[in-house]
Amino acid sequence: MRRRPGIEVKSVDQVRLMRVAGLIVGRTLAAVRDAARVGITTTELDQVAREHIAAAGATSSFLGYGGGFGLPPFPAVTCISVNEEIVHGIPGDRVLADGDLVSVDFGVSKDGWHGDSAITFGIGDLSPQAVALSETTRTAMWAGIAAARIGARIGDIAHAVESSVKASKAGYGIVAEYTGHGIGSEMHQPPDVPNLGRPGRGELVVKGMCLAIEPMVTAGSAITATLEDEWTVVTRDGSPAAHWEHTVALTPAGAWVLTAEDGGEAELAARGVKFGPLGD
Repeated sequence: MRRRPGIEVKSVDQVRLMRVAGLIVGRTLAAVRDAARVGITTTELDQVAREHIAAAGATSSFLGYGGGFGLPPFPAVTCISVNEEIVHGIPGDRVLADGDLVSVDFGVSKDGWHGDSAITFGIGDLSPQAVALSETTRTAMWAGIAAARIGARIGDIAHAVESSVKASKAGYGIVAEYTGHGIGSEMHQPPDVPNLGRPGRGELVVKGMCLAIEPMVTAGSAITATLEDEWTVVTRDGSPAAHWEHTVALTPAGAWVLTAEDGGEAELAARGVKFGPLGD
């Protein structure tokens, strides 16, 4: 492992270890999504994730996070954000209802290496507007991943995310305060990966860099507020939000989406981007 001005550059073997963590994350999120239904509480969904962590012999990246940063320790293994909640929602006794838009952010550490991902899905009969918001956010995430090429700049990723959202012409807001990040032996590392930006700016993307790319998009204004629990971030105008995230490694062969079951092969191929698996 090497470091470039605060940035952790991984070896091939270290990226393979991160793939193990990434698959645990991706499969756990799929299990949480499959368990979600009308009438279930967000705490019950968090319990699904806890059981998967235990079965995998992994450690939550979220549980207890924040205690050293002037925040109360995060009390759950998932962040579950519903409707107007953008990110960092704390699971509790909230009962999910028909039409809810739910974002789940989740991370684990396995053998000292982290994976981090987020998905958005609907409960029951989701409105066309909510479906479009989530799909726009998902598409923007993949646009950012496709821009994460060796030799590119972090600003190229940010610009790709921003341009993809704006191409929808739906007037969506892009949350600026919360960004993607480097990831590896710690969950949050340099560099920050914004979701708005100018191309050609920022850190150089190099072989061995691992990034969490995660747009958060709102149906209305992007102005946010934080609730009294000091964690849950909501849209100030009450409009719904969506959040998608994947952990991506830049390998000698290309991009490898560590938290996607297929490594991102299908989505990358559709965008003409080199797929860079190192073998599972």
